[in-house]
Amino acid sequence: MSARRWLPLIAACIGTFLLLTYATITTIAVPAIAVGLDGSTGAMSWVVDAYTLALAALLVGMGALGDAWGRKRLYICGLVVFLVATAVCAIAPDVTVLVVARGAQGIAGAAMFATLLPLLGDAYSGRDRHVAFAAWGAVAGLAAGIGNVAGGLLTQSFDWRAVFYFGIPVAAVALAMAVFCFADSERGDGNIDWAGIVLFTLAAVAAVLGVTWGGDIGWASSSTVLAFLIAIGALTAFVSWQRRGSSPMLDPALFRSLKFDGVLVAAFGYYLAAYGPLVVLSLWLQNGLELSASAAALVLSIQPLAFVFVSALCGSRLQRVDLRLSLGFGTVLCGIGCVAMLYVLAEPVWPALIAALIAGLILTGVGSAMVSPVLPGAAMSDAPAERAGTASATANSSRQFGLAVGIALCGSLFAGPDEFALLWPLVFCAGVGMLTGLVSILLFSRSSTPATVQPIAERAHT
Repeated sequence: MSARRWLPLIAACIGTFLLLTYATITTIAVPAIAVGLDGSTGAMSWVVDAYTLALAALLVGMGALGDAWGRKRLYICGLVVFLVATAVCAIAPDVTVLVVARGAQGIAGAAMFATLLPLLGDAYSGRDRHVAFAAWGAVAGLAAGIGNVAGGLLTQSFDWRAVFYFGIPVAAVALAMAVFCFADSERGDGNIDWAGIVLFTLAAVAAVLGVTWGGDIGWASSSTVLAFLIAIGALTAFVSWQRRGSSPMLDPALFRSLKFDGVLVAAFGYYLAAYGPLVVLSLWLQNGLELSASAAALVLSIQPLAFVFVSALCGSRLQRVDLRLSLGFGTVLCGIGCVAMLYVLAEPVWPALIAALIAGLILTGVGSAMVSPVLPGAAMSDAPAERAGTASATANSSRQFGLAVGIALCGSLFAGPDEFALLWPLVFCAGVGMLTGLVSILLFSRSSTPATVQPIAERAHT
């Protein structure tokens, strides 16, 4: 295979790295942004949450639009909006403009994220597709871990605006490569389930808001309760509509596949357990241990380093491994990593403390490296080719919702900078990681289809 043939993969990886890095890159920069723009604590939380909310809520709807309108077209539109929104973030004169621009980044990121996997699926087949999906998954997992690190280093070395200036040339390169490297994908029949898109988006937005507000202002507050009631109502209406509609956005048959259900459970659990605690870990390192932003970023960099090592060593081989091992045990391992970090509370002295953090970050990095390269192919392997975008977007939406829940609940459970501050966030993440990993193993075991990744193109010929 010529080097030119890998250009679509490189283009996809650059776009993926960009949009997922910006899910977490502002976390360590938030204190500096608050000082620079004189923002309140509540406003600062939306600098992070506006992006996460839009990305998680709109992914599935964007996947359906990409299947109907053409994936390359929607991806390029998303990149253009992302580039403009990032430039606005970099020059934002106040917090309001910054939050609105972050929301626009999230909307654009959803359009990009929902279309990237199907575009890769169109570009490659057979063994090359295994390699492409493994590389894409490795970059996706690495980006989530490296966002905090990059944000800390850029803020410490320059200022908070550098966090956004950094993304402008990357987005420009990604846009140029997308125009020339991706082939125009076939469009669907043009039937778009607008009612389904609206209902699902409303349910997702309300659910993410409920989790976010629950962590910020309390789970019994009227705003939190109202958000969850709207989410339940919209989700109930969505399920009813999908069962009755002639062209449903989400084919109910997908969820009758225990294998697909297992993929969704693992996607939610591993992302929550591996990346949900990073925000409170960053706060604890800076406020509790009084490390600088760059020093805290270097400590957290252990996780992406472990991820890169395992992905480079085993990424493509994991495509041929039983999903019970790659997705199931990988998710369990992320939970075990959180258990290892609990040793910080037992021995809060420097040698033992650092050893516990290193062990936990390595284990969560290894666990996520087992899941992330396999997740794309597993999500699409049981879906019809014309629904591949929606299937992959659903899995990625589950992953992003896991991150949103993890960040919100860890923030709510975080007790402050004292030595026991990490107890309940780590207990929560450990429990979710191990439980969802075991549930996914059970679902894969009971699935009527093989618990392996079988790309669409290959499945069509078997």
